[in-house]
Amino acid sequence: MNKKRPITISITSGKGGVGKTSIAVNLAYALMNQGHRVLLVDGDLGLANVDILLGISAQTTIRTVLDGEADPLDAVLYLKPGLGILPASSGVPEMVSLGIDQQEKLTTLLSDITSHFDYVLVDTAAGIGSSVLWLNHFASYNIVILTPDPTSLTDAYAIIKTIFTQFDRTLFYIVLNLIREPKEGQKAYETLKKVANQFLNLELEYLGAIPEDKSVKEAVRQQTPFIQKALRCPATRAIMLVAERIKNLRAD
Repeated sequence: MNKKRPITISITSGKGGVGKTSIAVNLAYALMNQGHRVLLVDGDLGLANVDILLGISAQTTIRTVLDGEADPLDAVLYLKPGLGILPASSGVPEMVSLGIDQQEKLTTLLSDITSHFDYVLVDTAAGIGSSVLWLNHFASYNIVILTPDPTSLTDAYAIIKTIFTQFDRTLFYIVLNLIREPKEGQKAYETLKKVANQFLNLELEYLGAIPEDKSVKEAVRQQTPFIQKALRCPATRAIMLVAERIKNLRAD
């Protein structure tokens, strides 16, 4: 019997501080609310973020499974019947640079676990470290999170260029975060798209923008997804729209 192949998406960024993990968490909830089974993988393998943002404590992590200390399915924490979390370890620098053997083990681990879900969202670390690049290669689709800040644009282009060069990916999906008005997000996207097309000859697709929203900051402080806390806030409406657009993606 063939294993089910979910839609696997990396959520990544060129720099930290752009709200990537918050988007990953809330996007997972949005897809779950639409009736899908979702697995959120904390891909910041050496410095876990998802469990902190959600206020959960994980005893079994990706590291303990790779070390053979736990069954893969036992590592998944279910916050809701349709939402599982695969936690990472924290303060373990050796997990940032996985060797070939560890990469092969992680491939097997993720393949065994992900077959139980419709969508798999991998929240990578920021930057272009080896584990970040490997997880972006593992995923079928790549979503790059950035803000309109010039340094964020530059770093987003850097990670797109690196993934394109190493893995020949020719399509990337873009989400702008922390925008003050819709035109600001569209302008930043058009700038990045123009450069990517001119110098790399690849396509970018705009999934949408998440506005600055005081509800987001409050939810982060309370370690609660803003989509659960503030159903009618602008950020919630925006993340739901991104989730709707993601539904057009298909498993390989």
